[in-house]
Amino acid sequence: KGWEQVGPGKFEVEDGKLKSVGGMGMLLYPAEKFGDAVIRVVYTVKDNDCNSGVFIRIPEKPADEWAAVHTGYEVQIDNGKRHVGGEYHCSGVLYSLTKALAHPQRKPGEWNELEITLDGPSIIVMLNGQKVTDYQEGEPVPPKTRDFEPKRGPRPLTGYIGVQNHDALSTAYFKEIAVKKLPGK
Repeated sequence: KGWEQVGPGKFEVEDGKLKSVGGMGMLLYPAEKFGDAVIRVVYTVKDNDCNSGVFIRIPEKPADEWAAVHTGYEVQIDNGKRHVGGEYHCSGVLYSLTKALAHPQRKPGEWNELEITLDGPSIIVMLNGQKVTDYQEGEPVPPKTRDFEPKRGPRPLTGYIGVQNHDALSTAYFKEIAVKKLPGK
């Protein structure tokens, strides 16, 4: 409840889980901006070429899915080779901005636990208990190599969150999306 689709595609509920269908769009939680918090997402993918993601720090409610890509961050879910691939485009990185410190994604059909900690300018992404991203707002990032990669530049310390439905060939399932504010923040 309280989520809304932005852009093409949709999410369906299948056996109590969210299933991405088509795209490229996103399911946005527009009720609240989150800053200092831990976002926990439990997901799996249908096969080895699925693409999805978790959007964070989107400053304004996006009019379309590309606004979220260019003004917030996407914590990537991508375990395959059909898409761009590489160290900056795999599960747990900030899409095309940070390089993976580890590659702990499980096989298709197995559940993955993604934990995104937002603490002031810090973003730490753990995937299945291993650190994949440790980023401080303002650190240098590589230049864009493709037109569809996000614009470079600072992001706000608070923002909306969402999950991505990428394309008709990418099916991701989400069984948990939870946010817990950091104590004392």
